[in-house]
Amino acid sequence: MNIQDHLDRLNIPAAGAAQPAKTLPLNTQDVLVSDEYFALKADIHDRLSKMLDLSLLERVEDPILRREIRNATRKILGDGSLRLMPLNAREHEQLLDEIEYEVLGLGPLETLMRDSAVSDILVNRYDQVYVERYGKLEATKVRFKDNRHLMRIIEKIVSAVGRRIDEISPLVDARLADGSRVNAIIPPLALGGPCLSIRRFSVDPLELHDLQVLKTITPVIGTLLQGIVRARLNVLISGGTGSGKTTMLNVMSRFVSPLERIVTIEDSAELQLRQEHVVRLETRPPNIEGHGEITQRDLVRNSLRMRPDRIIVGEVRGAEAVDMLQAMNTGHDGSLTTVHANSPADALMRLETMVNMAGFNLPSDYIKRYISSAIDVVIQVERLVDGSRKLVSLSEITGMEGNVITMQEIVAFDQTGIDAEGRVSGHFRVRGVRPRFFSRFTSMGVPIPEELFDKD
Repeated sequence: MNIQDHLDRLNIPAAGAAQPAKTLPLNTQDVLVSDEYFALKADIHDRLSKMLDLSLLERVEDPILRREIRNATRKILGDGSLRLMPLNAREHEQLLDEIEYEVLGLGPLETLMRDSAVSDILVNRYDQVYVERYGKLEATKVRFKDNRHLMRIIEKIVSAVGRRIDEISPLVDARLADGSRVNAIIPPLALGGPCLSIRRFSVDPLELHDLQVLKTITPVIGTLLQGIVRARLNVLISGGTGSGKTTMLNVMSRFVSPLERIVTIEDSAELQLRQEHVVRLETRPPNIEGHGEITQRDLVRNSLRMRPDRIIVGEVRGAEAVDMLQAMNTGHDGSLTTVHANSPADALMRLETMVNMAGFNLPSDYIKRYISSAIDVVIQVERLVDGSRKLVSLSEITGMEGNVITMQEIVAFDQTGIDAEGRVSGHFRVRGVRPRFFSRFTSMGVPIPEELFDKD
């Protein structure tokens, strides 16, 4: 039985067959964000939910399903059972789209999900939705009918990945089918009602050329990044939330040879590697009874038994740092990872703290020496006040002086001010330091000219 047969069995009157539809007066200038409009959508959705066999929907091809949902919606609008409001042709078509999104997608958020310029969707309340476009936050007119409506969309997202969210488990991390990362938190933890955050990732991830066009890096820095990866240097990418750490990691991963075996380890899968010989591992949270958790540390330790040529950890957050450093120190050169920190020095300090979280009670000097021998390069990325993202520092770790890890900066971005249009002004500068790892370029046959490090 197809969808149409199922609808016909429900005896839905054909459009125009019943008494004339009742209409509501327009109470707002913007019809598509009025309370009457949201009430109409909710009524239609409730009718569709009762009409459609959800198990049947899963077995129907997507184009057919979308067409039948729109046909069913038109019949509901025409049967005279709902109080309608005057809609022009454009508004009527948008209503059909939004009903389709309610049944098959993320409801009001679906239009934002289809906007390639949107990188973050932030739902503070059912009636307060913000997005980030090109590094800037802006309010939208998108809203939900009420908290129940928002909660229904959250439950839809969570259930699709086999998770649950309720008063016992009021917060959850999940991932959408397109790879977008989702965090939801609900009362009693969220005092203002359910809260939803979606970090989106481009279907076509940025490449090295894109970073140069966006002025995140220069062609000289791009050449240096390629050499660092091909020379199998261990790299730590540091930055704040939304600064572009994962984007930089994705771009640098492009330069790994397709002949190498890569193992990626993430809390929530975000990396978009283009190589074929990739094994992707993802952590697992505990179940409702508190059992079955698989941490990043478990995965890093297991990856060492998987014969990796490169280990890429999406972000080190805890005790797995000690295993990551061990891998870097025991033959897995060319490993890459990221860490939340505001400067290269802070990044190394955080690593030391995370090693201590493993509970080994090692002396501070020993940990610092271990870090200095494991990591070769620290890259700092930042989101500046105008929303642009820059590589602001590329430094090499040179060793230890006393109990202090020493670094020398190879390349940096020097900000000189803000122009009349609010854009950050400044320039990239090569510090004129010949890095110690230059000898690795020569021994690995990486064609990086020595003149690249001449001072600007």
